[in-house]
Amino acid sequence: MQTVICMKWGTRYGAEFVNRLYNAVQRNTKRDTRLVCLTDDTTGINPNVVCADIPEINLPKELINTPWRKLTLWKAPLVDLSGDVLFLDLDLVITGSIDALFDYEPGRFCVIRNWTQLKDSIGNTSCFRFPVGKYTHIYDRIQADPDPILAKYRIEQVYISREIEDMVFWPTLWCASFKHTLMPRWPMNFFKTPKLPRDTKIVAFTGKPDQDEAVIGVWPVKAWYKRLYKYVKPTPWIAEHWQ
Repeated sequence: MQTVICMKWGTRYGAEFVNRLYNAVQRNTKRDTRLVCLTDDTTGINPNVVCADIPEINLPKELINTPWRKLTLWKAPLVDLSGDVLFLDLDLVITGSIDALFDYEPGRFCVIRNWTQLKDSIGNTSCFRFPVGKYTHIYDRIQADPDPILAKYRIEQVYISREIEDMVFWPTLWCASFKHTLMPRWPMNFFKTPKLPRDTKIVAFTGKPDQDEAVIGVWPVKAWYKRLYKYVKPTPWIAEHWQ
């Protein structure tokens, strides 16, 4: 049994994001695969999804609903999990088979090479696979004394990347950033629809727009001048894979 795990808190990503992720997982694997969701609200989640409470973590109140909360995944024991588990954020779309993500470099922490820090060996934690219980010091250290870690690192994925010496990156073509790798450069983004590469398995919607926005051609911005360059045409292939 393969296990995919996700996390849901707050209101931005509702139950429909979990349910669509579950459907996508089932469409894109030939093996028995379950989805486990760590969440603070199970309302509306498909009963086939295994739900569990998000573990406690020693973070300041202002950080509890940020990606720092994902460090609870490094706690052990973690639900009933063991072996290699694949974590997927809710703001992504599965566009190809995920079985290879379980077969690649077994027993190691596998992660996306962050698109905006290609020379710095930083992992982007939108999609990563980890062996449960192997790197518990990541959680234990912040649980014991978060202040030095939070003072040193601005975001959790940099902290993780510096704490795991045998980190390995997914093959480049497997995981794409909608904004950083698929969006046509300005001004062509006003005329061309983002294309989906054939070998891509995961498309991450880091920042804005999210997948429910990009599919209809909406890029939310507050400052008026950003509308001069932050634009995305409606992208039909998102709807095909995200349902």
